[in-house]
Amino acid sequence: MANKHWDPLKLFSMALMVCLGASMTFALSAQAQSGRPDTRQMTCKQAQALVKKQGSAVLTTGSSTFERFVAHAGFCEVDENNLRAVYAQTKDSKKCAVGYRCFRNQTRN
Repeated sequence: MANKHWDPLKLFSMALMVCLGASMTFALSAQAQSGRPDTRQMTCKQAQALVKKQGSAVLTTGSSTFERFVAHAGFCEVDENNLRAVYAQTKDSKKCAVGYRCFRNQTRN
């Protein structure tokens, strides 16, 4: 049976590649999580002001949820002609009317 000999330089290189890969994955994951404003970290007025200022905003609303909020119908698609108030939890309110959600009219046959 052949004697298996591991080259220390190869082992070090492989370990370094694994560590770098794990670090990059962690960094990208953290960046993706922090890339969207979180309504739970804002007051109700701050969340409302952000939507009003931007006109349309995608905000994190929970640990794995998000919502698109609009300030008015001008930020909806052409065929979306209905608005409904959308509520989200904020730092100071369990149910803050942050903005609106666009809807299409449903036609009945």
